[in-house]
Amino acid sequence: MEPETKTGVSDTKSPLLEAWRHGGSGRSGRLSRRNSVNSLRNDFISRLPDNVQSAVDPESPSSYFDVSRAQGLSQGQKDYYERQFATLKSFEDVDSVVLSEEIDEEDLQEQAQHERAMMISNYANILLLAFKIFATIKSGSLAIAASTLDSLLDLMAGGILWFSHLAMKNVNIYKYPIGKLRVQPVGIIIFAAVMATLGFQVFVQAVEQLVEANPSEKMTTDQLVWLYSIMLSATAVKLALWFYCRSSGNKIVRAYAEDHYFDVVTNVVGLVSAVLGDMFVWWIDPAGALALAIYTITNWSGTVLENAGQSAPPDVLQKLTYLVIRHPQVKRVDTVRAYTFGVLYFVEVDIELPGDLPLKEAHAIGETLQMKLEKLVEVERAFVHLDYECEHKPEHSVLSRLPNSDP
Repeated sequence: MEPETKTGVSDTKSPLLEAWRHGGSGRSGRLSRRNSVNSLRNDFISRLPDNVQSAVDPESPSSYFDVSRAQGLSQGQKDYYERQFATLKSFEDVDSVVLSEEIDEEDLQEQAQHERAMMISNYANILLLAFKIFATIKSGSLAIAASTLDSLLDLMAGGILWFSHLAMKNVNIYKYPIGKLRVQPVGIIIFAAVMATLGFQVFVQAVEQLVEANPSEKMTTDQLVWLYSIMLSATAVKLALWFYCRSSGNKIVRAYAEDHYFDVVTNVVGLVSAVLGDMFVWWIDPAGALALAIYTITNWSGTVLENAGQSAPPDVLQKLTYLVIRHPQVKRVDTVRAYTFGVLYFVEVDIELPGDLPLKEAHAIGETLQMKLEKLVEVERAFVHLDYECEHKPEHSVLSRLPNSDP
């Protein structure tokens, strides 16, 4: 690893694979293909300070690291070591996926669970919308009306996500050569745009009520009972759905989970604003609606940006680098790049092979590496570029503007 500091911790920004460079510096040093995750782990643990080694369970298959047993470490140092052991665990996952040749039936079960979560969410949105319309009529609260309109758009957006999911399952490979996975982020972006539109509408209504100083009528005891019953029940249902959907690996289901969490927030804020506005000062109700509108616009605008195409995080790039650098005959790794193009990642890898290697063997090396990369659950498609040296300029330029086209 990098030279340790006095506290026994190397630079927290150094990637784990930097620890096992052999001989030389810069491009000339590289990880030996003999170093499996087990040798990487053993080497890493042997270099740990005594106070950190005491927190490692040697009997555990993955050398489990219990941060609570480490003494004299700052929070930053604890986070660093936890990230390193998490990286080692991800390398184990890479090996298990690459070596597996069987179709995992758990994937089919997981897919069925995803579809069940979406169906339950859609039915719950229909039921809660009916109840919240009644609560809006009973209370006359602008904050409750904002929450009800949110439920209406939830139902619309949920339908968009569901039809996006169905569209991806029926693919004409001649019309869509690489599938319809990009339908999924399109559905999520439409979902986010609809939710942001809701926020703007509520924002305008709340500002109008505040400027005109037009308070709502006081609610009766009967109205308050209905309001409490419906809104608290809706909050409980949405909270349960959030717990059910948030652990899913499917991005559409996680979009539902984010929506359920947002509904919990809007229901609580809407209820509190309506009750306080009725009991104390009238402007609390539109002020609560205004806060919900700003939250809606900010939250769902961020969702749009997340699906615009971003680089993979460092932990994913390290997994890819580990897989590539252990592939047979690879002399050096020039580039490992991964970026979103839809839900999953497109991966580009540039590797150096011996210059005198026959074309047939070089092709077999590149093809098997591509197949290994595409076995990873995060990867949709991988591209492997073979070269005989790594000193040239990058093969691709990054466009800063759209090219001109003839009318």
